[in-house]
Amino acid sequence: MHVLFVIDPLPALKAYKDSSVAIMRSLAAQGHEFSIALMGDLYIDQGIVQVAATPVRLRDGADWHGHDWWDERPRFEARLADFDAVLMRKDPPFDMEYVYATHLFDYAQAQGARVFNSGLGIRNHPEKLAITEFAEYTAPTLVTRDQARLRAFHATHGEVIVKPLDGMGGSGVFRLAAHEPNLGVILETLTEMGTRTIMAQRYIPEIVDGDKRILIIGGEAVPYALARIPMHGETRGNLAAGGRGVARPLTEHDKALAAAIGPRLAERGVLLIGLDVIGEFVTEINVTSPTCFVEITEQTGFDVAGRFVDALTQAVAS
Repeated sequence: MHVLFVIDPLPALKAYKDSSVAIMRSLAAQGHEFSIALMGDLYIDQGIVQVAATPVRLRDGADWHGHDWWDERPRFEARLADFDAVLMRKDPPFDMEYVYATHLFDYAQAQGARVFNSGLGIRNHPEKLAITEFAEYTAPTLVTRDQARLRAFHATHGEVIVKPLDGMGGSGVFRLAAHEPNLGVILETLTEMGTRTIMAQRYIPEIVDGDKRILIIGGEAVPYALARIPMHGETRGNLAAGGRGVARPLTEHDKALAAAIGPRLAERGVLLIGLDVIGEFVTEINVTSPTCFVEITEQTGFDVAGRFVDALTQAVAS
């Protein structure tokens, strides 16, 4: 296969733990080729979705903690449909440029491109809002910009988590105490004085045991989750916020959640899902560029990237 990664600039990646790099390494080990492009390298010319792509080769004996782990070959122009697969691995923010890219993926798919996750799959499953389709598996949740509704939700549930809909890595997440003295200013700030919609969720105390990332590939769950345990004095378990990742076998409840959600999204063009679970509840459904491949593999020996490449190969062949 020749796979195109639409991705962030390679020098910005922490290759030793980056899931996209793990996929590249697995592709290379199986003899596949891959190229990279930024979102700005995508374009439409005479109705055809095309890209200025850069072929990449991983260096033998590369230092994955450094910045010299790849070599680039001359860029070339191609249709997205010319690649065997296109992987959207650009991290959020999910701004309008991201949305435009998903539309280009839609057009490219109509021209024969194979895009994973699909543009429609990404666009129709925003990572915070997607859980509302599965309300039976979530803690009490409110999505609104209305200050009075948010205050009433807080009064009903006491401790509450509030967060923006477009954040990542735990950015902008606040835990409101039952008698929160800064309630007004926090809600005003997050909603930008009632002009921006946010999410409020009842606080789940099991966060102390970790915010579990369950990876679902091709509708099937990886048998281990990464529990991201908050550092002392912190509410957020995100690794970007200092959380500590501990791999654990899936519980029967984890498996049930994955079985209820994974196949339904797989039917909609979502090959890879990062399901976030705290206690018994789903808190987010990540479809843009789910991570934690490396941490699970290093701690358990289960080759997550290899599983993904196998699923990708099968999807391309189908």
